[in-house]
Amino acid sequence: MSKNKELGLEGEQLAAEYFKKKGWKIREMNYRYRRSEIDIIASQNDLLLFVEVKTRTNTNYGLPEQFVDEKKAGNIIKAADHYILEIDWKGNVRFDIISIIKKGQIELEHIEDAFY
Repeated sequence: MSKNKELGLEGEQLAAEYFKKKGWKIREMNYRYRRSEIDIIASQNDLLLFVEVKTRTNTNYGLPEQFVDEKKAGNIIKAADHYILEIDWKGNVRFDIISIIKKGQIELEHIEDAFY
């Protein structure tokens, strides 16, 4: 497995633990619909949360969240629409980003309502 893939999986696990500690139920990890993937789907009360996790070891090319462009957000929204229909969700929905920088210590930033 490539180092980038390993870093990404580690970031997703850190993000899942972050949400669990905050009382969220992790419903899915790495949910796939066609060519789209949602890193984490979580719920709490009547809120369904779709999360994109971006992990980097430095900020030389920008902050991790800057790598969620319009195309990526659109793909996540399409997959989310499919998931919502699949489970017949009737509550509220939100799209967040978890930005992780891992250089020595870990810096995790939760960006709520990041897109849509």
